[in-house]
Amino acid sequence: MNLNDLLQQFLEHIEVEKGRSFKTQENYKHYLQRFIDFAAGFGVSDPAAIDQDLIHQYRLYLNRLKDKNSSETIMKVTQNYHIIALRAFLKYLAKIDVKTLSAEKVELAKQEQREVHFLTPEELDRIMMAPSLYEENPLKRKRDEAILQVLFSTGLRVSELTGLNRDQVDLTRGEFSVRGKGSKLRLVFLSNEAKEALQKYIERRKDKNKAVFVPLYKGKKQAEEQELKSENPSSHKAKKGKEVRLTPRSVQRMISRYAKLAGIVKEVTPHTMRHSFATDLLMNGADIRSVQTMLGHSSITTTQIYTHVTNQQLKDVHKAFHSKKK
Repeated sequence: MNLNDLLQQFLEHIEVEKGRSFKTQENYKHYLQRFIDFAAGFGVSDPAAIDQDLIHQYRLYLNRLKDKNSSETIMKVTQNYHIIALRAFLKYLAKIDVKTLSAEKVELAKQEQREVHFLTPEELDRIMMAPSLYEENPLKRKRDEAILQVLFSTGLRVSELTGLNRDQVDLTRGEFSVRGKGSKLRLVFLSNEAKEALQKYIERRKDKNKAVFVPLYKGKKQAEEQELKSENPSSHKAKKGKEVRLTPRSVQRMISRYAKLAGIVKEVTPHTMRHSFATDLLMNGADIRSVQTMLGHSSITTTQIYTHVTNQQLKDVHKAFHSKKK
């Protein structure tokens, strides 16, 4: 079989056996199709013909490939996404006894350590206060306060937050399970502040939508009318019997708006709240393995991007003990 036929088999494998999301399947298809098209340019369509020289040429090609949105070459992390996909494909071929290059012979490129942006305690206080200061719609204010508190309390990814349903969340116990990347299930916990904010928002909801977070009217008068109705009229989709829930993009815009209103100069995204969650835990003494579990990271290496916390602790030790006169 040629590479294109095997690619289709591989995509079906990660969908059925691995349970990968549609987005993950799309990404693998994009990265692997790029490799297959590149290999075809060298006359290679048989997996047995893949060798280290071809991989070397492909690495050079990726390193020089221009980003379609800029004049710069694609980032090292993006190059590695291509290589990770290729290694997974080669491992699959070995599993089904197709002769090809061993995945272990394809190494990832070294990349710069990712810089993590997080909010200081003072910045967190300011953004948490922003909805009460700048949002006149009472229901929307309660919703936005709940979103900010839940993100900081749980470290949820924005897609996990917007995918939440009301019957998932146990406000009595202050915890719930969420299915993250790779369909992995993990338990997350609500702080007292997050639990209270979520309770106040849900109690004020009069609609029957199953989603925890839904789009709302902007106008005060329309918002008051919405609270009196038994169905959510905030979207025409609801009238057609389709599911209504807030989108990740809407949450991103909301958080960016409140950050600017709160006078925070740096870019703030839902992932900034996730970084702030992890940083807060580590700075208060949590061990990195526990933080790994709470974030839903498969590898401890991913969690180790939070070494900036350790760096700050080393700075404090240096300040406290270096060059002390006896």
